[in-house]
Amino acid sequence: MLWVGVCPRRANFPVMPDPRITDFLEALQLERDASPHTVSAYRTDLAEFEAFLRAGALDLDVVSGRELEPFALALRRRGLAPATVRRRMAAVRSLLRHRTREGARPAGVHDVPLPRAPQAPPFALTAEQAIALVEHPHATPLGLRDRAVLELLYGAGLRVSELVGLRPGDLDHETGLVRVLGKGGRERVVPCGGQAVRAVERYLARGRTLLGPRQDVEALLVNNRGGRLTRRGVFLIVRRHAELLDLPDWVGPHALRHAFATHLVEGGCDLRTVQELLGHQRIATTAIYTHVAGTHLRDTFLAAHPRARAA
Repeated sequence: MLWVGVCPRRANFPVMPDPRITDFLEALQLERDASPHTVSAYRTDLAEFEAFLRAGALDLDVVSGRELEPFALALRRRGLAPATVRRRMAAVRSLLRHRTREGARPAGVHDVPLPRAPQAPPFALTAEQAIALVEHPHATPLGLRDRAVLELLYGAGLRVSELVGLRPGDLDHETGLVRVLGKGGRERVVPCGGQAVRAVERYLARGRTLLGPRQDVEALLVNNRGGRLTRRGVFLIVRRHAELLDLPDWVGPHALRHAFATHLVEGGCDLRTVQELLGHQRIATTAIYTHVAGTHLRDTFLAAHPRARAA
Protein backbone atom coordinates (compact mmCIF):
# COMPACT_ATOMS: atom_id res chain seq x y z
CA MET A 1 0.00 0.00 0.00
CA LEU A 2 1.36 3.41 -0.94
CA TRP A 3 1.44 5.69 2.08
CA VAL A 4 1.09 9.40 1.34
CA GLY A 5 1.41 10.82 4.83
CA VAL A 6 -2.28 10.90 5.77
CA CYS A 7 -3.85 8.42 8.11
CA PRO A 8 -7.22 7.23 6.77
CA ARG A 9 -10.05 7.82 9.22
CA ARG A 10 -13.67 6.83 9.33
CA ALA A 11 -16.14 9.65 9.75
CA ASN A 12 -16.99 10.41 13.38
CA PHE A 13 -14.48 7.81 14.66
CA PRO A 14 -11.19 9.60 15.46
CA VAL A 15 -8.18 7.34 15.75
CA MET A 16 -6.84 7.15 19.30
CA PRO A 17 -3.07 7.49 19.84
CA ASP A 18 -1.22 4.21 20.22
CA PRO A 19 -0.68 3.78 23.99
CA ARG A 20 2.75 2.28 23.30
CA ILE A 21 3.87 5.54 21.71
CA THR A 22 2.34 7.50 24.58
CA ASP A 23 4.29 5.30 27.00
CA PHE A 24 7.52 6.04 25.10
CA LEU A 25 6.90 9.80 25.23
CA GLU A 26 6.27 9.59 28.97
CA ALA A 27 9.50 7.63 29.40
CA LEU A 28 11.37 10.33 27.48
CA GLN A 29 10.12 12.95 29.88
CA LEU A 30 10.29 11.07 33.17
CA GLU A 31 13.22 8.69 32.74
CA ARG A 32 15.48 10.57 30.32
CA ASP A 33 14.52 14.07 31.53
CA ALA A 34 13.86 15.29 27.98
CA SER A 35 12.71 18.88 27.65
CA PRO A 36 9.07 19.68 26.75
CA HIS A 37 10.33 20.95 23.37
CA THR A 38 12.06 17.60 22.67
CA VAL A 39 9.00 15.59 23.70
CA SER A 40 6.79 17.76 21.50
CA ALA A 41 9.12 17.23 18.52
CA TYR A 42 9.08 13.44 19.06
CA ARG A 43 5.29 13.47 19.32
CA THR A 44 4.97 15.29 15.99
CA ASP A 45 7.45 12.98 14.23
CA LEU A 46 5.90 9.81 15.60
CA ALA A 47 2.35 10.88 14.70
CA GLU A 48 3.33 10.48 11.02
CA PHE A 49 4.94 7.14 11.76
CA GLU A 50 1.79 5.94 13.52
CA ALA A 51 -0.28 7.00 10.49
CA PHE A 52 2.07 4.99 8.26
CA LEU A 53 1.66 1.89 10.44
CA ARG A 54 -2.13 2.15 10.45
CA ALA A 55 -2.31 2.70 6.70
CA GLY A 56 -0.17 -0.39 6.07
CA ALA A 57 -1.79 -2.55 8.80
CA LEU A 58 1.66 -2.92 10.39
CA ASP A 59 2.31 -3.64 14.05
CA LEU A 60 4.78 -1.50 15.96
CA ASP A 61 6.35 -4.45 17.73
CA VAL A 62 6.98 -6.65 14.71
CA VAL A 63 7.62 -4.17 11.88
CA SER A 64 11.03 -4.65 10.24
CA GLY A 65 13.50 -2.19 8.82
CA ARG A 66 12.67 -3.33 5.29
CA GLU A 67 9.00 -2.55 5.90
CA LEU A 68 10.00 0.95 7.01
CA GLU A 69 11.76 1.80 3.76
CA PRO A 70 8.53 3.14 2.11
CA PHE A 71 8.10 5.49 5.08
CA ALA A 72 11.58 6.97 4.63
CA LEU A 73 11.07 7.14 0.87
CA ALA A 74 7.75 8.96 1.24
CA LEU A 75 9.35 11.54 3.54
CA ARG A 76 12.07 12.21 0.98
CA ARG A 77 9.56 12.43 -1.89
CA ARG A 78 7.67 15.12 0.01
CA GLY A 79 10.72 17.33 -0.36
CA LEU A 80 11.69 17.33 3.31
CA ALA A 81 15.28 18.30 4.04
CA PRO A 82 17.66 15.35 4.61
CA ALA A 83 18.19 16.49 8.19
CA THR A 84 14.42 16.43 8.79
CA VAL A 85 14.07 12.92 7.32
CA ARG A 86 16.97 11.74 9.45
CA ARG A 87 15.43 13.25 12.59
CA ARG A 88 12.10 11.55 11.99
CA MET A 89 13.70 8.19 11.29
CA ALA A 90 15.87 8.62 14.39
CA ALA A 91 12.68 9.16 16.41
CA VAL A 92 11.33 5.89 15.00
CA ARG A 93 14.56 4.10 15.88
CA SER A 94 14.42 5.45 19.45
CA LEU A 95 10.83 4.26 19.80
CA LEU A 96 11.62 0.76 18.57
CA ARG A 97 14.67 0.51 20.83
CA HIS A 98 12.46 1.48 23.74
CA ARG A 99 10.06 -1.31 22.84
CA THR A 100 13.00 -3.73 22.70
CA ARG A 101 14.12 -2.67 26.19
CA GLU A 102 10.55 -3.23 27.36
CA GLY A 103 10.76 -6.80 26.05
CA ALA A 104 8.07 -6.24 23.42
CA ARG A 105 10.33 -6.55 20.37
CA PRO A 106 12.45 -9.67 19.92
CA ALA A 107 15.17 -8.02 17.85
CA GLY A 108 17.14 -4.78 17.55
CA VAL A 109 16.52 -2.08 15.01
CA HIS A 110 19.87 -1.79 13.27
CA ASP A 111 18.09 -2.25 9.95
CA VAL A 112 15.91 0.86 10.34
CA PRO A 113 16.89 3.14 7.44
CA LEU A 114 18.63 6.24 8.74
CA PRO A 115 19.66 8.63 5.95
CA ARG A 116 23.20 9.94 6.10
CA ALA A 117 23.46 13.28 7.85
CA PRO A 118 24.02 16.17 5.45
CA GLN A 119 27.65 17.19 5.25
CA ALA A 120 27.09 20.76 4.16
CA PRO A 121 28.28 23.14 6.88
CA PRO A 122 25.80 25.59 8.41
CA PHE A 123 25.65 29.09 7.04
CA ALA A 124 27.69 31.46 9.17
CA LEU A 125 27.59 35.20 9.62
CA THR A 126 30.85 37.03 9.14
CA ALA A 127 32.30 38.70 12.22
CA GLU A 128 31.33 42.07 10.75
CA GLN A 129 27.73 40.96 10.20
CA ALA A 130 27.44 39.48 13.70
CA ILE A 131 28.80 42.64 15.33
CA ALA A 132 26.49 44.84 13.25
CA LEU A 133 23.54 42.70 14.32
CA VAL A 134 24.25 42.74 18.06
CA GLU A 135 24.97 46.48 18.03
CA HIS A 136 21.88 47.41 16.01
CA PRO A 137 19.26 47.98 18.77
CA HIS A 138 18.71 51.56 19.96
CA ALA A 139 19.00 52.62 23.60
CA THR A 140 15.27 52.41 24.35
CA PRO A 141 14.03 50.05 27.10
CA LEU A 142 13.15 47.39 24.50
CA GLY A 143 16.32 48.16 22.57
CA LEU A 144 18.45 47.63 25.67
CA ARG A 145 16.67 44.31 26.22
CA ASP A 146 17.25 43.31 22.59
CA ARG A 147 20.93 44.24 22.84
CA ALA A 148 21.30 42.01 25.92
CA VAL A 149 19.59 39.15 24.08
CA LEU A 150 21.80 39.45 21.00
CA GLU A 151 25.02 39.89 22.98
CA LEU A 152 24.33 36.75 25.04
CA LEU A 153 23.44 34.67 21.98
CA TYR A 154 26.63 35.66 20.19
CA GLY A 155 28.90 36.19 23.19
CA ALA A 156 28.16 32.89 24.91
CA GLY A 157 26.79 30.73 22.06
CA LEU A 158 23.63 29.94 23.98
CA ARG A 159 20.72 27.90 22.70
CA VAL A 160 17.43 29.80 22.74
CA SER A 161 16.05 27.52 25.46
CA GLU A 162 19.13 28.25 27.59
CA LEU A 163 18.79 31.98 27.04
CA VAL A 164 15.13 32.28 28.01
CA GLY A 165 15.75 30.09 31.06
CA LEU A 166 18.33 32.45 32.55
CA ARG A 167 17.68 33.85 36.02
CA PRO A 168 19.09 37.17 37.31
CA GLY A 169 21.64 35.36 39.47
CA ASP A 170 22.97 33.17 36.65
CA LEU A 171 25.30 35.88 35.34
CA ASP A 172 28.38 36.67 37.40
CA HIS A 173 29.08 40.30 36.55
CA GLU A 174 32.57 40.20 38.06
CA THR A 175 33.92 37.19 36.17
CA GLY A 176 31.75 37.42 33.05
CA LEU A 177 30.62 33.82 33.49
CA VAL A 178 27.05 32.66 32.94
CA ARG A 179 25.49 29.49 34.33
CA VAL A 180 23.11 27.79 31.88
CA LEU A 181 20.89 24.74 32.00
CA GLY A 182 21.41 22.84 28.76
CA LYS A 183 19.87 19.80 27.12
CA GLY A 184 18.93 16.95 29.44
CA GLY A 185 19.18 19.24 32.46
CA ARG A 186 22.98 19.39 32.15
CA GLU A 187 24.41 22.52 33.71
CA ARG A 188 27.51 24.29 32.43
CA VAL A 189 29.29 27.57 33.07
CA VAL A 190 30.56 29.54 30.07
CA PRO A 191 32.18 32.95 29.59
CA CYS A 192 30.07 35.53 27.80
CA GLY A 193 32.52 38.41 27.43
CA GLY A 194 32.65 41.96 28.70
CA GLN A 195 30.40 43.36 25.98
CA ALA A 196 27.58 41.02 26.96
CA VAL A 197 28.01 41.79 30.66
CA ARG A 198 27.82 45.53 30.02
CA ALA A 199 24.78 45.08 27.76
CA VAL A 200 22.98 43.14 30.50
CA GLU A 201 23.93 45.77 33.10
CA ARG A 202 22.55 48.59 30.93
CA TYR A 203 19.36 46.61 30.36
CA LEU A 204 18.91 45.94 34.09
CA ALA A 205 19.61 49.55 35.05
CA ARG A 206 17.69 51.44 32.37
CA GLY A 207 15.48 48.99 30.50
CA ARG A 208 13.99 46.16 32.51
CA THR A 209 12.26 48.31 35.12
CA LEU A 210 10.26 50.04 32.36
CA LEU A 211 9.02 46.81 30.75
CA GLY A 212 5.60 45.93 32.11
CA PRO A 213 3.84 46.83 35.36
CA ARG A 214 4.90 43.63 37.15
CA GLN A 215 8.24 41.87 36.71
CA ASP A 216 8.89 38.13 36.71
CA VAL A 217 11.62 38.14 39.36
CA GLU A 218 12.79 34.65 38.30
CA ALA A 219 13.52 35.74 34.71
CA LEU A 220 16.58 37.66 33.57
CA LEU A 221 15.05 38.59 30.21
CA VAL A 222 11.45 39.79 30.08
CA ASN A 223 8.98 40.85 27.41
CA ASN A 224 7.23 44.21 27.17
CA ARG A 225 4.68 43.08 29.79
CA GLY A 226 7.28 42.00 32.33
CA GLY A 227 6.83 38.25 31.79
CA ARG A 228 9.61 35.84 30.92
CA LEU A 229 10.76 36.16 27.32
CA THR A 230 9.73 33.17 25.18
CA ARG A 231 11.54 31.25 22.46
CA ARG A 232 9.28 32.84 19.85
CA GLY A 233 9.98 36.26 21.32
CA VAL A 234 13.73 35.72 20.89
CA PHE A 235 13.22 34.59 17.29
CA LEU A 236 11.19 37.72 16.51
CA ILE A 237 13.86 39.96 18.09
CA VAL A 238 16.64 38.47 15.98
CA ARG A 239 14.62 38.50 12.77
CA ARG A 240 13.48 42.11 13.27
CA HIS A 241 17.02 43.43 13.57
CA ALA A 242 18.34 41.10 10.86
CA GLU A 243 15.71 42.36 8.39
CA LEU A 244 16.52 45.98 9.17
CA LEU A 245 20.14 45.21 8.28
CA ASP A 246 19.15 43.32 5.10
CA LEU A 247 20.75 40.13 6.42
CA PRO A 248 19.74 36.79 4.79
CA ASP A 249 16.49 35.01 5.64
CA TRP A 250 18.32 32.19 7.43
CA VAL A 251 19.61 34.53 10.13
CA GLY A 252 17.89 33.60 13.39
CA PRO A 253 18.93 32.89 16.98
CA HIS A 254 20.79 29.70 16.03
CA ALA A 255 22.79 31.61 13.41
CA LEU A 256 24.38 33.59 16.23
CA ARG A 257 25.28 30.35 18.02
CA HIS A 258 26.86 29.08 14.78
CA ALA A 259 28.70 32.37 14.39
CA PHE A 260 29.99 32.08 17.97
CA ALA A 261 31.50 28.65 17.26
CA THR A 262 32.73 29.51 13.76
CA HIS A 263 34.53 32.65 14.84
CA LEU A 264 36.15 30.86 17.79
CA VAL A 265 37.54 28.17 15.49
CA GLU A 266 38.67 30.78 12.97
CA GLY A 267 40.47 32.53 15.81
CA GLY A 268 42.39 29.38 16.75
CA CYS A 269 40.20 27.82 19.45
CA ASP A 270 40.43 24.02 19.49
CA LEU A 271 37.35 21.88 18.88
CA ARG A 272 37.39 20.31 22.35
CA THR A 273 37.07 23.74 23.94
CA VAL A 274 34.31 24.71 21.51
CA GLN A 275 32.55 21.45 22.36
CA GLU A 276 32.57 22.37 26.06
CA LEU A 277 31.39 25.90 25.40
CA LEU A 278 28.50 24.75 23.19
CA GLY A 279 27.49 21.98 25.59
CA HIS A 280 27.78 19.23 22.98
CA GLN A 281 27.98 15.73 24.44
CA ARG A 282 29.87 14.31 21.46
CA ILE A 283 32.83 15.83 19.65
CA ALA A 284 31.30 14.55 16.40
CA THR A 285 28.54 17.15 16.79
CA THR A 286 31.13 19.91 17.04
CA ALA A 287 33.20 18.53 14.18
CA ILE A 288 30.95 20.25 11.63
CA TYR A 289 32.99 23.38 12.37
CA THR A 290 36.17 21.80 11.05
CA HIS A 291 35.33 23.24 7.64
CA VAL A 292 36.20 26.70 8.93
CA ALA A 293 39.31 25.47 10.69
CA GLY A 294 40.99 23.93 7.63
CA THR A 295 43.31 26.80 6.77
CA HIS A 296 44.13 27.56 10.40
CA LEU A 297 44.85 23.93 11.27
CA ARG A 298 47.01 23.47 8.21
CA ASP A 299 49.05 26.60 8.98
CA THR A 300 49.42 25.51 12.61
CA PHE A 301 50.56 22.05 11.54
CA LEU A 302 53.11 23.43 9.05
CA ALA A 303 54.50 25.77 11.68
CA ALA A 304 54.64 23.25 14.53
CA HIS A 305 55.52 19.80 13.18
CA PRO A 306 59.20 19.13 12.41
CA ARG A 307 58.36 16.87 9.45
CA ALA A 308 55.55 18.98 7.97
CA ARG A 309 57.53 20.77 5.29
CA ALA A 310 59.26 19.11 2.37
CA ALA A 311 63.05 19.19 2.37
